Amino acid sequence: MIKAVIIDDEPLAREIVKEYLQSFPQLQLMQECGDGFEGLKAIQQQQPDIIFLDVQMPKINGFEMLELVEELPAVIFTTAFEEHAIRAFEVNAIDYLLKPFSKERFDKAVQKWLDRRAADELQQTAAVLETAASSPMQSNRVVVKLNGKIKIIPVQDIHYLEAADDYVKIVTPEGTFLKNKTMQFFEKSLDPQQFARVHRSYMLNINQVTRIEPYEKENHLAILKTGAKVPVSKTGYPRLKAALGL
Repeated sequence: MIKAVIIDDEPLAREIVKEYLQSFPQLQLMQECGDGFEGLKAIQQQQPDIIFLDVQMPKINGFEMLELVEELPAVIFTTAFEEHAIRAFEVNAIDYLLKPFSKERFDKAVQKWLDRRAADELQQTAAVLETAASSPMQSNRVVVKLNGKIKIIPVQDIHYLEAADDYVKIVTPEGTFLKNKTMQFFEKSLDPQQFARVHRSYMLNINQVTRIEPYEKENHLAILKTGAKVPVSKTGYPRLKAALGL
């Protein structure tokens, strides 16, 4: 539930916002207020996620009311006075709607905020999952972002990892994913009994190895179940053999 409060001294203006809000059933109107003092009390009691706020009101105006709020909710201004627009955005308003505004204009402002809110929540969720995934107790999965969505990859599904500039390619049966981490990060976070750093640029799942073939001087190739060939350096070869118990 997303909580909303309307603060406007004009009853007709409040009714219009209430009517327009019906297009957003995820927003629940908690209270409507006729002046700044009433609005301040409603914010303290209801702790809304968003408020629809007029500027010119009796007693105290919208900006004066905001100065008294400790934790600001999102604000969409609804006013007949265009001269306050610059100041509105100085307090990080989502939008500034000039009366009389259309439903289309109102919907655009609310949807802009909903999209921003969803992006922020996704980023926060990704950060939490990233922290959990890098924990030694949670090294059985890797969290990546794919087209704005979060994907969790079980480590047993990883065939191998390959360094790619500032990223690491994670190769799985579903395809290749990019993670903005280093090979050193994965070397520390993944189980050394399951993954071996076989090359400066490669780390592989030893459960995917079917055979090891000689390749150019003292180097080798690890042949995986998929047929993929992963380079094994001179220093990586002993590590791979040790991980395989050879």
